[in-house]
Amino acid sequence: MSKGKITVVTRNSPTTYYESHDGPAGIEYELITEFAQFLGVEVELIVNDNLKEVMDLVNTGKADIAAAGLTVTSEREKYLRFAPAYQQITSKLIFKQGKKWPRNLTQLDGELRILAHSSYSQALLDLKPEYPELHWSETTEQTSEELLMMVLDETISYTIVDSTELKLNRRYHPELAFAFTIGNPQSLSWALGKTDDYSLFSKTIEFFGLHKSQGKLAQLKEKYYGHVKHFDYVGARKFRHATQQKLDKYKKLFVEAAGEDLDWRLLAAVSYQESHWRPRAKSPTGVRGMMMLTLNTAKQLGIKNRLDPEQSIMGGAQYLRKIGKRVPAQIAEPDRTWFALAGYNIGWGHVEDARRITRQQGRNPDKWSSVKERLPLLQKKRWYKKTRYGYARGNEPVKYVTNIRRYYDVLIWLDEEQQDFETLPTETPRSQEKALIAAKEAEVSQ
Repeated sequence: MSKGKITVVTRNSPTTYYESHDGPAGIEYELITEFAQFLGVEVELIVNDNLKEVMDLVNTGKADIAAAGLTVTSEREKYLRFAPAYQQITSKLIFKQGKKWPRNLTQLDGELRILAHSSYSQALLDLKPEYPELHWSETTEQTSEELLMMVLDETISYTIVDSTELKLNRRYHPELAFAFTIGNPQSLSWALGKTDDYSLFSKTIEFFGLHKSQGKLAQLKEKYYGHVKHFDYVGARKFRHATQQKLDKYKKLFVEAAGEDLDWRLLAAVSYQESHWRPRAKSPTGVRGMMMLTLNTAKQLGIKNRLDPEQSIMGGAQYLRKIGKRVPAQIAEPDRTWFALAGYNIGWGHVEDARRITRQQGRNPDKWSSVKERLPLLQKKRWYKKTRYGYARGNEPVKYVTNIRRYYDVLIWLDEEQQDFETLPTETPRSQEKALIAAKEAEVSQ
């Protein structure tokens, strides 16, 4: 580490570092940014997707730390020094939904391709004596996400990724299925070179100790993975089908209702959770329409016809803004949005009751990760009898917000895919190549 600067190597992936619609993101990126603030230094970030090169950069002193989603293995510990673990993962063997489900390594029928120099490689080598027929290929040319896409397009039959990568990618590609777990649970950790200088290593111990004791690690994990813990294959397929069949019909209304202060994709996600984009949706409690407004709420907002898609979406946007204004100013994004959504579902008074309980229990009432654990307490008499607003089905807003976060992620991804497609040149290099070949063939035939 040079004076005033720390050099960190990471990988480009949804579990480490990536460019989101709001700028740089990823759990490793956030951790390393906070670590640099803790040290009072700047960060020089090196992005490298080759695992061997990532570890070599640390070994040779060209990088101070590898914050790249590395698992701690006995082989790696021979030449790397690992900071305290910040997460546990398992390794999953992936195949395409609808294909024959292999129950163990003897039933693999097709190519298994994995990242070269990964912990999966060592795990398979360890299993080879037990499964002598086991074979696989390794690549430095593709990332984990690319290997998953190759499974989907059936270029390869299987790959191995860690459990968090699978959960994140299944939001967009529900056909990704896991057959079984490879090996035992493993720890993710930063890696440092094995030198005689322990000062930076000591700082990582202090940093992660503070982060854990203050609940910040739990908050980060909730931010990135809290909404993908459970996977609903049927629900995910239904949502993707709905985006193809219904979304275009209502997108303009969502965009208009969102204006400059809301994200139309968030509104669309709320509407899908409420009604599955059905204008005439109705619940047993009498809420109706695309945004499932109560009769009283509709009257307050000046909505005359809850079954009219435009009025319902406009009313839902107004109501979400109204709830958003009640969220305390000190609550930062994205938690601010999750609190507003919970209030939309259960009423802001009940959310405040849960925040008070959270404060009483010594946790942070301004963090969604803490409050969502206390919301279900509003169903228990010993807790709700002490609250201002009384009983509430507190587990519902937790599920509500979790679902909307998943839908919202997918809509962002689909929207960005569409924007990327629209910015492609009319004549792509591939189409130019085909045209050139056709022209040459025409010359030969003449």
